[in-house]
Amino acid sequence: MRCVIARFPFDLTKSGVLQSMQGVKPEPAVGESVIIGRRTYPVKQVGEVITRQDRRDFSAGEVLRAMTRLGFTCRALPQDTAPARGLDPLQRASAMLGTPAA
Repeated sequence: MRCVIARFPFDLTKSGVLQSMQGVKPEPAVGESVIIGRRTYPVKQVGEVITRQDRRDFSAGEVLRAMTRLGFTCRALPQDTAPARGLDPLQRASAMLGTPAA
């Protein structure tokens, strides 16, 4: 499949992506992720490996679209990240950090 990532054309195949990611240890996936084999990889890590470009050169959306078209299972950011109502910015930040362990 031909796709464009960071204004560069790539001919990607599912088997090619599987081969490229073989032996690559997944980083912790905290945002968008792609399931390749039995492992969950962050989208930016996958994009960096398959394109050999710096992560700052492409968006996660470009890689998500390409991986979805190839048939990989992709997960987007969780939708429950809506800001809390009625809290000022300091209270909201404190709530996001949680309470310190005693």
